[in-house]
Amino acid sequence: MPTISWWSLAWCAVPVVLVCVIYWRWRGDVSEVLTASARMTLQLIGVGYVLVALFNNPSPWISLAVLLLMIVVASWISIRPVKGLHGYFKPALIALGVAVSVHLLISLKLVMGVESWYEPRVLIPLAGMYFSNAMNAISLAAERYASELAEGKEVLEARMTAFRAAMIPQVNSLLAVGVVALPGMMTGQILSGVSPLIAVRYQIMIMTMVLGASGLGAAVMLWLLSRKGKPITSVKEPKAAS
Repeated sequence: MPTISWWSLAWCAVPVVLVCVIYWRWRGDVSEVLTASARMTLQLIGVGYVLVALFNNPSPWISLAVLLLMIVVASWISIRPVKGLHGYFKPALIALGVAVSVHLLISLKLVMGVESWYEPRVLIPLAGMYFSNAMNAISLAAERYASELAEGKEVLEARMTAFRAAMIPQVNSLLAVGVVALPGMMTGQILSGVSPLIAVRYQIMIMTMVLGASGLGAAVMLWLLSRKGKPITSVKEPKAAS
């Protein structure tokens, strides 16, 4: 597999500039794209160095600390669409914890049969994929659930509608994989020289675990919210001084 140099990586700025030009021409906020792109680059470089250190010094406590950080950040990001409402963070935290833990256990012990569950080289990439997809499902579920309740829908009806909306991206991915697109993990393995038939097995595991983590995460989140039986009230804004 060819090694990408830092100088060659500079060409990746072209798509960013292209999108910025579109934003600028259509009077959008260019800084939004620039900030996001800069954060992505710095975060990935930082994570790269951290992962090298973790891979060289595997520890169950460090792995647990990384998972805890991931779940807290993912929970906070997942409730962004409903940040004006209270009572969503704790359900998101519980939902992500339950959904990702269950599917990591299935992946690591039952499917892959790894000896050390805390091996960072295996645990962290899988946890990242499961957290990111479950986070997106929970985010979609929370936003739709709040919207449905705001429109006067019954709790059970709002819950079902929100769950269906949250699962649309996952169902679409299952329908398209192998025909419309080759997923990232499978593509990376093939580029690194792994047999496509082996890459396929790993990808089937990832797709099914992501489906389960997303579905279980959204379901737990909506179940916890629906137990309240009423809309989550907005956080009151302080009155401006007259």
